[in-house]
Amino acid sequence: MNIQFEHRSSALQPEASAQQNARDLPGAHAPADAPFRALLDAASQPYRKAGRFAYKFARGKLRVDPVYRAILELGLLQRQQRILDLGCGQALLAAWLVAAARCYERAIWPRGWPPPSQGQSVRGIELMPSDVARAHRALGPACGVIQADIRSAAFGAADAVVILDVLHYLDAHSQRDVLERVRAALPPGGLLLLRVGNPAGGLRFRITAYSDKLAMFFRGHGFVATHCRSIEEWRELLTECAFDSEATPMSRGTPFANVLLTAHAR
Repeated sequence: MNIQFEHRSSALQPEASAQQNARDLPGAHAPADAPFRALLDAASQPYRKAGRFAYKFARGKLRVDPVYRAILELGLLQRQQRILDLGCGQALLAAWLVAAARCYERAIWPRGWPPPSQGQSVRGIELMPSDVARAHRALGPACGVIQADIRSAAFGAADAVVILDVLHYLDAHSQRDVLERVRAALPPGGLLLLRVGNPAGGLRFRITAYSDKLAMFFRGHGFVATHCRSIEEWRELLTECAFDSEATPMSRGTPFANVLLTAHAR
């Protein structure tokens, strides 16, 4: 896998109905099988070179966060060769996809999961220099993570764009602008995986929002204002930016209230 880092129209449903009808992804279930543990080991091991924090964070995040398992178990990026990860942090998604390809080649793979793609190219853009440095130390000189602001960085062309837990840190105008530029970077049918918090989640959403603010503070951003939307409002914005989308709960096994929006470019 080449790693370079620089996350039919459907009618809009009312938010409550969308949540009720959304599929509960298999990726939300915590695994305990040996192939998954081997995958986790392979993805987190490179971060030992970046220090104790980087390794512990990578291992904990990849083990607990249901979105990483879902990406592989459901083959969400199976047919996309050029992937752009916006707000990529220390490049966990790329490490995950590289580890998946290598484990599959060694015939160490969870039963029933589709084969991962081979030869994917993953680019990432990250604002925090410390995260970029950890990505470089962990993944080596072939890692092309760049330090830049997604509000102004060039996106280039991609088959899929991944944005996990990032856009709510931007104001409403910047959210729209980023999504419009993501659409311009994708071909018709191109994929956007966008995870956002669900304000209808009650206490779980409040825990999500508090955890986000705390994480940003300890990463050196201070206390950052967030700009959240309802799931219906996110889907309306995606429609206005020429995407068709569906919403799926993506927080099983955690105390959070997150939803994965899977969107295809028109």
